[in-house]
Amino acid sequence: MRAALFITCFNDTLFPQTGSAAVAVLERVGVEVDFPLEQTCCGQMHANTGYGHEAIGLVRRFVRVFGDAEAVVTPSGSCAAMVREGYERLAADAGDEALAADARALAPRVFELSEFLTGRLGLSDVGAAFPHRVTYHPTCHSLRLLHVGDAPLRLLRGVAGIDLVELPDADQCCGFGGTFAVKNADTSTAMLTDKLRRLLDTGAEVCTAADNSCLMHIGGGLRRARAGVRVMHLAEILASEES
Repeated sequence: MRAALFITCFNDTLFPQTGSAAVAVLERVGVEVDFPLEQTCCGQMHANTGYGHEAIGLVRRFVRVFGDAEAVVTPSGSCAAMVREGYERLAADAGDEALAADARALAPRVFELSEFLTGRLGLSDVGAAFPHRVTYHPTCHSLRLLHVGDAPLRLLRGVAGIDLVELPDADQCCGFGGTFAVKNADTSTAMLTDKLRRLLDTGAEVCTAADNSCLMHIGGGLRRARAGVRVMHLAEILASEES
């Protein structure tokens, strides 16, 4: 099948290796990947900060660019949730019923990477090998809005050589929350401290997740603590073929 890759502005700007890894995984399992060059930000940052009307132009652009895709796949639970859960509401609030209808039609074809692999393609083994001790942090948007469940864990369990360890209180937020970490820095730091304590208790070499935004927050805390633990996006582990 064919799928259009939505890389997200955050990944494109700061974590381009994640997009490359997502393409590698998709092509390995037989998906023909398109990359629409006109894509840009989904508007999540604007909407989450209270500027929903200012995001409408980005909503229109996304629907125009990806509207004909058989499937839209993104290595970002938060951006997938923005499109699936936010676009129709933003369009309706702006009084654009035609856009709302287009957003509603597009939403079921937008997938976070792990749910696409497990749900749409029915896979649990994508041919990866990663002989390291890994723990998984389920990001809030993927867990609470997309309801991906154990899809990322099923894929990780299918990775050859991996030592997958459970993260205690995994469903607790890491404290990033986009602009929440800026507006409520003290609370965010306290939440991150709790997350890091539980992460370090696992003895993991690597912390993975489906959103680089959360991994950036967690990774920053780990580096400041000189913990010797690295962060990697789920796509990077699934693309790995280490022996």
